[in-house]
Amino acid sequence: MELATTLVADEIPPTAFPVLTPAVPDYVWQRLEAYIAWRYSPRGVRWTVEGPGLWKAPLAPAVVTDVEVWNSFDMNFEAVTLEASPFAGYVLPCGTYRFTATVGDGVEVPAIVAEAAQRLSAYLAADAGTPGSEAEYREVPGVLVTRTSRGDAAWMAKAMVNSGAADLLRAYRRV
Repeated sequence: MELATTLVADEIPPTAFPVLTPAVPDYVWQRLEAYIAWRYSPRGVRWTVEGPGLWKAPLAPAVVTDVEVWNSFDMNFEAVTLEASPFAGYVLPCGTYRFTATVGDGVEVPAIVAEAAQRLSAYLAADAGTPGSEAEYREVPGVLVTRTSRGDAAWMAKAMVNSGAADLLRAYRRV
């Protein structure tokens, strides 16, 4: 059987992120959550999904509270009960569906995720210096010595990988 397509995902930002010792800033948690499919602070989320096919919530842990189907005659969503799929999700007939859920409620941060957050936080807080830089010297005899230095423009974008956090989070990339 084919897979249904998630068209829209509306995730409400959490009121607070998990607290670790030493403290990890919210922007670190935001980067981690953009990278993984797991949430560790409760928040609401709504997915709009196009059937037919199998569908499973793309974030975990998710507790689906409402399932609705689009009624094109009345031009609104109405409640529906769907058949469960063998993969802990739903079997969707043709149509457009809206799933409302809570994700990340009552979940402790696993030690490996906490370590990844600490590594990323330390990497982002460190003095960048000239990461990935290369230096070039030119000398015209008796006239001039110049030094040209170029840093890796993408060093901040590579923080997840360069800090070692990405490797630790590999198992949390998918549900």
